[in-house]
Amino acid sequence: MSVENKEELMARIDASLNQVRPYLEADGGGISVVDITDEMDVLVELHGACTSCSMSSMTMKAGVESTIRTAFPEIRSVQAIQ
Repeated sequence: MSVENKEELMARIDASLNQVRPYLEADGGGISVVDITDEMDVLVELHGACTSCSMSSMTMKAGVESTIRTAFPEIRSVQAIQ
């Protein structure tokens, strides 16, 4: 994937996260897209209360990964990094 395509895809994925951002922000958290690997794994960073929330793994799978993979079926997985 070219750098331009990667940056465009990252921007589109970031925009798709606007569907879940209000829920994260309501609990004092946030999320940002950090990178997309060559294997089509999206790396995201959780912010604020999301970093220490015991439900963050459920939020990642049920909310964030589901939202991204529905909009972008070519994405293999979504992983939170620290």
